[in-house]
Amino acid sequence: MNKYLFDVDGTLTPSRGKMNVDFSFWFANFCTDHDVYLVTGSDRAKTIEQIGEYIYGLCKRVYQCSGSDVYEGDVLVRSSEWCLPDDAREWLERILEQSQFAIRTGLHVEERPGMVNFSVVGRNANLKERAEYVAWDQAQNERNEIAQEFNYHFPDIVALPGGETGIDISPRGCDKSQILIDFSDDDMIHFFGDRMDEDGNDYPLASKLFNEYSGVNYHVKDWRDTWTILKTIP
Repeated sequence: MNKYLFDVDGTLTPSRGKMNVDFSFWFANFCTDHDVYLVTGSDRAKTIEQIGEYIYGLCKRVYQCSGSDVYEGDVLVRSSEWCLPDDAREWLERILEQSQFAIRTGLHVEERPGMVNFSVVGRNANLKERAEYVAWDQAQNERNEIAQEFNYHFPDIVALPGGETGIDISPRGCDKSQILIDFSDDDMIHFFGDRMDEDGNDYPLASKLFNEYSGVNYHVKDWRDTWTILKTIP
C-alpha cells in the first residue's frame, strides 16, 4: 500500500511560513484520496500554524519533533520525556557566545518532546532577521560546523541542521528514521523532504528508507517542487 510521508518546513511550506492557499486546497484533496503522514522537527502548535487544523486532521498520523511526539488528529499517541543533558546545554551556550553572527532574538535552545532545537539567531527572529542569518550561514557554513563539533563531543546525541536557521538535537537513534517502526514491509513509502543532504535532518529517514525499506525519496527544493511532483501521482 502506498504511504506518503512529508517534511513540513521547506517541503509543504516556506520555512516557518504558512502553506500557500492554492496548494493547501489541492493538498487537502490529495490527503482525502491518499494515506498521508507528516514528519517534522517542529512541535504540534507550530505545525498547525503552518498547515492549518483541517489538513492536520486529514493526515493519518503526524510525527512531531522528528517522531518523538506522535499525534493522530488531536490524540497524543506517544511522547518522549528525554531532556538535554546539562553539559550539552552548557556547550551550546558557549557556542552561542562565540558565534560572530551579531543578532540575538531569544529562545536559542527550545525544548521539545524528545529533542531540542538550537538556533544562533533565535526562534523569535522575524523574517528579515532569519534571512540575514540564512545568508550568513550559507557563507560561513556555521550550522554544519556546530553540528559536526557537537557530534564529536557528545557521541550519544545527534545534531543535524533542520529548516533554515536551526539545529535539531536528539538522542542517537531518535531522529526521523525512528518513525519507520510504524510501517510494514508491505508499505510502499514515498518520502518528500528538502534536507536529504548528508548534513540535513531528513537524511536519516531517507537513508534508512533507501537501504532497508521499499520506498522512494523525493529530495525537493521547495513546496512548489513538491506540488509539481505530486501532480504526476494518480
